[in-house]
Amino acid sequence: MKNIFDKAVTDEFISRINKLEPTTEAIWGKMSLGQMMAHCNVTYELIYDGSQSPSPKGFKKFILKALIKPIVVGEKPYKKNSRTAPDFLITTEKEFTSEKARLIEYVIKTQELGANHFEGKESHSFGALNTTEWNNMFVKHLDHHLSQFGV
Repeated sequence: MKNIFDKAVTDEFISRINKLEPTTEAIWGKMSLGQMMAHCNVTYELIYDGSQSPSPKGFKKFILKALIKPIVVGEKPYKKNSRTAPDFLITTEKEFTSEKARLIEYVIKTQELGANHFEGKESHSFGALNTTEWNNMFVKHLDHHLSQFGV
């Protein structure tokens, strides 16, 4: 698995993001390009801005940790057209340019904070994650959606 905390890897992801144009169409899936960018930004908003819905509690958190967490933080790539958690659904159209700029800023911030910043850090849905789990989640999610749009 690539290491998002490595500047060369971050630069590679940013290069892929920069290859996207407003006219780029998805190879699979239902999201527009602006929606995909906004969807990717939700992960970072939860980490850095404390926005979106409150963390799941009780039985829902148990299910997320037991069943969904291994899929999200493991090394196996996501399947095409896999379902998105309701908190991550983007149902309105989003402006590509501003969402793209925000995504690049978040990716850079993540790399600059470094792996140590994420060791044991609480995630919105899964509780405390180690650096490897955070890395896998970041890398898999970005790669999945950039591949969705052919870059």
